[in-house]
Amino acid sequence: MKRYLSLPALSIAAVISVAGCSSDTSTPAADSSASAEQSTPTESSAVVSAEHNPADAMFAQMMIPHHQQAVEMSEMMLAKDDVSPEISDLATRIKAAQGPEIDIMTGWLEAWDRPVMPDGGMAGHEMGGMGGMDGMLDEDQMADLEAAEGDDAVGLFLESMIEHHDGAVEMAQEEIDNGEYPAAIALAETIMETQLAEIQEMEQLLAEL
Repeated sequence: MKRYLSLPALSIAAVISVAGCSSDTSTPAADSSASAEQSTPTESSAVVSAEHNPADAMFAQMMIPHHQQAVEMSEMMLAKDDVSPEISDLATRIKAAQGPEIDIMTGWLEAWDRPVMPDGGMAGHEMGGMGGMDGMLDEDQMADLEAAEGDDAVGLFLESMIEHHDGAVEMAQEEIDNGEYPAAIALAETIMETQLAEIQEMEQLLAEL
């Protein structure tokens, strides 16, 4: 259930004071404006801290390493010499989208005083609460992708990234269903929209391989 914090109402006393003393009209207004501006950072921090629940924190904690692996997989493909423009463009877009999202989610966790990894530092496939880190490649699979060349590399990348995206979509849906922080829910919706479209694109590229 989403909950939004309302902003504080303007002081009625300040309005009465302005109306009662025309010679000082600008002074209270200026003081009130300055006070509001000075309080904004504190209020913003309070909003970030107050409007989240455990599902929001788990979403960020799980999606960060998930995104990091997608970026790493994309960088592997971009480092290869024989990658088609279509695959290069796809890998570039994945990296460009998910890199900044990692920074955003890390910022949330810092503001919430939460660790980037859940308590215990468990690996993704051991985490509960959001269905696990579906689609994550293990070390051997990552090594295979890095070593592959030509069509073998393309096929492995597409198959692996489709499964990886499927996992991200499931995690995003969990956040949409159970999260509370509006920005986290909005990011989850963006992830779903973007990655579902990329899954269709990758399935088409795989069919043409």
